Formats: sequence, structure tokens, C-alpha cells
Amino acid sequence: MQTTSTYSLSYSEKARAYVELLKVRLSSLVAFSSGFGYLLGNKGDLSWIGFAGLVFGGFLISGSSVIINQVKEVEYDRVMTRTQGRPLPTSRLSSQDAIQFSILTGAIGLLLLVWLTNPITVVLSMVSMVLYSFVYTPLKRVGPIAVFVGAIPGALPPLLGWTAATGVISYEALIIFGIQFIWQFPHFWAIAWVADEDYKKAGFKLLPSGGKKDLNTAINIMTYTLFLLPLGLLPTYFGLTGITSGVVATFCGALFLSQTFMLLKDNSRKSALKIMFGSFIYLPIVQIAYLLDKI
Repeated sequence: MQTTSTYSLSYSEKARAYVELLKVRLSSLVAFSSGFGYLLGNKGDLSWIGFAGLVFGGFLISGSSVIINQVKEVEYDRVMTRTQGRPLPTSRLSSQDAIQFSILTGAIGLLLLVWLTNPITVVLSMVSMVLYSFVYTPLKRVGPIAVFVGAIPGALPPLLGWTAATGVISYEALIIFGIQFIWQFPHFWAIAWVADEDYKKAGFKLLPSGGKKDLNTAINIMTYTLFLLPLGLLPTYFGLTGITSGVVATFCGALFLSQTFMLLKDNSRKSALKIMFGSFIYLPIVQIAYLLDKI
């Protein structure tokens, strides 16, 4: 692949490359889930400054983590079709540029949390960074245990939002953490199924059942999606939200689950792709329903 020297880039091109490093869509999802947890946990007058600090800080910390991931995996990104166009494989930015930017974004994000939240939120955000960047990332070439490890930082944003609003890890916080934790498994595995050929080039081993796209893997995806049905009702059961959001969560969970049946039937990439998009739709809709139905 032809590369571009970092010195030949215009300021606007280099700025776009830095923004691309942040994986804006992924980091925005992290910020959204953090904000969801904050609003759900908030009681009384809402501190918009605290809310904005959490969301922006969460976005920057997520961005810092994914930059570290890209630095550590640049050689693997060069061999995968889906990642060859990223700033580091194309040499639009150097690893040194990326590391400096990661330190800057991470430091600003943490400072915002230190200033506007509380110690428990700061500590949990640092745990999330370490798990994602330095544990999950290398484990991707070891085996599907990486999915379990990666699901922890992936599910921490709503819990961080809750602790930022309340200062405690309560059973309500663990419920919203648990929903997002279990959601990670069909989400991760659907992506791994769709990108299997690319992942094999890099030696990534994320699929269960020996890394095979077979019936056993499809059953795993279906089973974890099935768990979302009772989990989605817990906020209603414990009085965190009302009955309406329970109905919405059950309906969305049933639709999400129905997508896994086709994968059981045909083991096709097309069916896995539908599950992947279904996972992107399920989580924000259910979280918004919880917020609108908050008691």
C-alpha cells in the first residue's frame, strides 16, 4: 500500500488524521453510555457542568485508549483490509505523534474527571483504560478470553456515569453495568464473525468454539442475547424505571434474539452482519427508554 509522509500533509489533513485516531463513533458511544448512567443516577437538580465534564472526559479517555490500541497494533492493521487506511498504517501520522496525542487526550480527560466528578469515577476510568489498552489488546491474539476481558471496560461507561452522579457503586449501577456487559458478547462475536478473514490475517482469535464460524459459535451468540431479556427487566423490577421501559427492553431484546435464529440456520456472514447492526440499535434504544421512563 502506498503511504503518505506526515511532512507532506496540510494542517487540515493532519487535523483530520488526528480526529480519525480518536475513532469518533466508538468514543461517542462511550460518551453516550456515560451520560446515560449519569442521568439515570442523578436525583434532584442536574449539574450540567458535571454532566458535560463527564461526557467530554469520557470521550477523551476512550479516544486515548483506542489510540494506544492502534499504536500497539499498527503492524496488524497494515495487513487487514478494514484497517489499512488508518492514519498509522498509511504513515499520515507517526507512532510518536499518536503517543503524544494519546497522552494529551488522556490527561485532559482524566483532569476533567478529577475536577468535576469524584475519586471512584477517576479510578474506574483508569482501570478501564488499562484493561482495554494493555490487557484486552494483547489478548486478542491469544484467544476468546479477550472478549470477556474487553467486555469489562466496554461495560464500565454507564457505571462510571452512575458513580459520577451518586458517588457510590450501588446495585442499580451493577444492573446497568451487567446489561451492557452481556450485550458485549453478541456484539463482539458478530463483528468477529463478519471480519473473520481479516482477523485471521492479524492472528486475532476472538470467536468461541475454537475460533470457528459454526453452530456452536452461533449458539453462544444466541445464548448471551437471550440473557438480555431477563436482564433488561431488572431496572423495572427494582423500581429504577417504570413498566414502559421494561416492555421496550423486552420487545427490543426479542427482536435482537430473533436475528440470532437465522445465524443458527445458515451460519452466514449476512446473518452475522444483521446481528452486528442489531446490537448497535438495541443498546441506545433501551438506554433512552430507561431514561424516559425513569422513576
